[in-house]
Amino acid sequence: MALGGRVPLQQATSLFIFEKDGKVQNLLHALKYESQQNIGVLMGNTFYNDLKASSFFEGINYVVPVPLHKKKQASRGYNQSECFAKGISEVSGIALDTTTLVRQLETSTQTKKRKYERWENVKDVFALSDPAAFRNEHILLVDDVITTGSTVEGVWQALKDVEGIQISIATIAYADK
Repeated sequence: MALGGRVPLQQATSLFIFEKDGKVQNLLHALKYESQQNIGVLMGNTFYNDLKASSFFEGINYVVPVPLHKKKQASRGYNQSECFAKGISEVSGIALDTTTLVRQLETSTQTKKRKYERWENVKDVFALSDPAAFRNEHILLVDDVITTGSTVEGVWQALKDVEGIQISIATIAYADK
Protein backbone atom coordinates (compact mmCIF):
# COMPACT_ATOMS: atom_id res chain seq x y z
CA MET A 1 0.00 0.00 0.00
CA ALA A 2 1.25 3.50 -0.76
CA LEU A 3 -0.20 6.93 -0.21
CA GLY A 4 -0.81 8.10 -3.74
CA GLY A 5 2.17 5.97 -4.79
CA ARG A 6 4.49 8.25 -2.83
CA VAL A 7 4.68 6.94 0.74
CA PRO A 8 4.97 3.20 1.41
CA LEU A 9 2.48 2.21 4.09
CA GLN A 10 1.65 -1.01 5.86
CA GLN A 11 -1.90 0.07 6.72
CA ALA A 12 -3.98 3.23 7.00
CA THR A 13 -7.40 3.96 8.40
CA SER A 14 -9.53 6.68 9.93
CA LEU A 15 -12.15 6.55 12.65
CA PHE A 16 -14.57 8.89 10.85
CA ILE A 17 -15.25 10.55 7.51
CA PHE A 18 -15.04 14.33 7.80
CA GLU A 19 -17.93 16.34 6.40
CA LYS A 20 -17.98 20.12 6.47
CA ASP A 21 -20.36 21.40 9.17
CA GLY A 22 -20.93 17.84 10.37
CA LYS A 23 -20.66 16.26 13.82
CA VAL A 24 -17.06 15.14 13.27
CA GLN A 25 -16.05 18.70 12.41
CA ASN A 26 -17.69 19.87 15.64
CA LEU A 27 -15.82 17.21 17.64
CA LEU A 28 -12.50 18.15 16.03
CA HIS A 29 -13.15 21.84 16.65
CA ALA A 30 -13.85 21.14 20.32
CA LEU A 31 -10.67 19.03 20.53
CA LYS A 32 -8.43 21.59 18.83
CA TYR A 33 -9.83 24.95 19.90
CA GLU A 34 -11.93 24.41 23.04
CA SER A 35 -9.37 22.51 25.16
CA GLN A 36 -11.45 19.33 25.07
CA GLN A 37 -8.43 17.02 25.23
CA ASN A 38 -10.59 14.23 26.63
CA ILE A 39 -12.31 13.97 23.23
CA GLY A 40 -9.00 13.01 21.61
CA VAL A 41 -8.21 10.43 24.27
CA LEU A 42 -11.71 8.95 24.06
CA MET A 43 -11.48 8.75 20.26
CA GLY A 44 -8.11 6.99 20.60
CA ASN A 45 -9.65 4.48 23.03
CA THR A 46 -12.56 3.94 20.63
CA PHE A 47 -10.25 3.58 17.63
CA TYR A 48 -8.25 0.84 19.34
CA ASN A 49 -11.30 -0.97 20.70
CA ASP A 50 -12.96 -0.94 17.26
CA LEU A 51 -9.90 -2.50 15.61
CA LYS A 52 -8.30 -4.67 18.31
CA ALA A 53 -9.87 -7.86 16.94
CA SER A 54 -8.35 -7.15 13.51
CA SER A 55 -4.69 -7.45 12.57
CA PHE A 56 -4.28 -3.67 12.32
CA PHE A 57 -2.07 -3.31 15.40
CA GLU A 58 0.09 -6.41 14.82
CA GLY A 59 3.78 -5.61 14.94
CA ILE A 60 3.39 -1.91 15.76
CA ASN A 61 6.13 -0.83 18.17
CA TYR A 62 5.34 2.86 18.67
CA VAL A 63 2.39 5.21 18.46
CA VAL A 64 3.79 8.50 17.11
CA PRO A 65 1.64 11.64 16.91
CA VAL A 66 2.35 14.21 14.21
CA PRO A 67 4.06 16.92 16.25
CA LEU A 68 3.08 20.56 16.47
CA HIS A 69 5.75 23.23 16.41
CA LYS A 70 6.76 24.08 19.98
CA LYS A 71 5.31 27.61 19.65
CA LYS A 72 1.92 26.32 18.51
CA GLN A 73 1.89 23.65 21.19
CA ALA A 74 2.77 26.25 23.84
CA SER A 75 0.01 28.53 22.56
CA ARG A 76 -2.64 25.78 22.48
CA GLY A 77 -1.28 24.03 25.55
CA TYR A 78 -1.37 20.56 23.97
CA ASN A 79 -1.18 18.63 20.70
CA GLN A 80 -4.57 17.28 19.59
CA SER A 81 -2.92 14.41 17.69
CA GLU A 82 -1.01 13.47 20.82
CA CYS A 83 -4.33 13.24 22.72
CA PHE A 84 -5.59 10.74 20.12
CA ALA A 85 -2.27 8.87 20.28
CA LYS A 86 -2.43 8.71 24.09
CA GLY A 87 -5.88 7.18 23.86
CA ILE A 88 -4.60 4.47 21.53
CA SER A 89 -1.48 3.84 23.60
CA GLU A 90 -3.18 3.63 26.98
CA VAL A 91 -5.59 0.87 25.94
CA SER A 92 -3.28 -1.00 23.56
CA GLY A 93 -0.13 -1.00 25.66
CA ILE A 94 1.87 0.13 22.60
CA ALA A 95 4.58 2.62 23.57
CA LEU A 96 3.85 6.30 22.91
CA ASP A 97 6.79 8.22 21.40
CA THR A 98 6.39 12.01 21.45
CA THR A 99 10.06 12.98 21.22
CA THR A 100 11.69 11.28 18.22
CA LEU A 101 9.67 12.96 15.46
CA VAL A 102 9.93 16.74 15.72
CA ARG A 103 8.50 19.67 13.80
CA GLN A 104 11.53 21.87 13.27
CA LEU A 105 9.81 24.71 11.39
CA GLU A 106 6.70 26.67 12.23
CA THR A 107 4.15 26.65 9.41
CA SER A 108 0.79 28.24 8.70
CA THR A 109 -2.43 26.25 8.93
CA GLN A 110 -3.19 23.81 6.11
CA THR A 111 -6.96 24.36 6.32
CA LYS A 112 -7.54 26.65 3.33
CA LYS A 113 -4.60 25.52 1.20
CA ARG A 114 -4.74 23.59 -2.07
CA LYS A 115 -2.83 20.34 -2.50
CA TYR A 116 0.43 21.80 -3.85
CA GLU A 117 0.36 24.61 -1.27
CA ARG A 118 -0.08 22.01 1.46
CA TRP A 119 2.97 20.10 0.22
CA GLU A 120 5.03 23.29 0.04
CA ASN A 121 3.89 24.15 3.56
CA VAL A 122 5.24 20.92 5.09
CA LYS A 123 8.31 20.33 2.92
CA ASP A 124 11.43 20.02 5.12
CA VAL A 125 9.37 20.69 8.26
CA PHE A 126 9.92 17.40 10.12
CA ALA A 127 13.10 15.83 11.49
CA LEU A 128 14.17 13.04 13.82
CA SER A 129 15.85 13.76 17.14
CA ASP A 130 17.31 10.23 17.08
CA PRO A 131 17.08 8.46 13.70
CA ALA A 132 18.25 5.18 15.22
CA ALA A 133 15.21 5.08 17.51
CA PHE A 134 12.95 3.91 14.67
CA ARG A 135 15.43 1.58 12.96
CA ASN A 136 13.67 -1.69 12.08
CA GLU A 137 10.54 -0.53 13.90
CA HIS A 138 6.91 -0.31 12.83
CA ILE A 139 5.36 3.01 13.82
CA LEU A 140 1.73 4.06 13.86
CA LEU A 141 1.75 7.68 12.73
CA VAL A 142 -1.26 9.44 14.24
CA ASP A 143 -2.90 12.69 13.11
CA ASP A 144 -6.25 14.37 13.54
CA VAL A 145 -7.32 14.65 9.88
CA ILE A 146 -5.89 13.44 6.60
CA THR A 147 -6.95 15.33 3.49
CA THR A 148 -4.35 15.32 0.70
CA GLY A 149 -1.68 13.36 2.56
CA SER A 150 0.78 16.26 2.43
CA THR A 151 1.59 16.07 6.14
CA VAL A 152 2.27 12.34 5.83
CA GLU A 153 4.54 13.07 2.85
CA GLY A 154 6.36 15.70 4.89
CA VAL A 155 6.88 13.22 7.72
CA TRP A 156 8.03 10.59 5.19
CA GLN A 157 10.82 12.94 4.10
CA ALA A 158 12.19 12.74 7.65
CA LEU A 159 11.69 8.96 7.92
CA LYS A 160 12.63 7.64 4.48
CA ASP A 161 16.30 7.01 5.26
CA VAL A 162 15.60 5.07 8.48
CA GLU A 163 16.66 1.48 7.88
CA GLY A 164 13.81 -1.04 8.06
CA ILE A 165 11.13 1.40 9.15
CA GLN A 166 7.51 0.46 8.54
CA ILE A 167 4.69 3.00 8.76
CA SER A 168 0.98 2.67 9.35
CA ILE A 169 -1.38 5.62 9.69
CA ALA A 170 -4.32 6.30 11.98
CA THR A 171 -6.37 9.47 11.89
CA ILE A 172 -9.48 10.65 13.62
CA ALA A 173 -10.99 11.64 10.29
CA TYR A 174 -10.52 11.43 6.56
CA ALA A 175 -11.56 14.45 4.51
CA ASP A 176 -12.25 13.68 0.88
CA LYS A 177 -11.88 17.31 -0.20
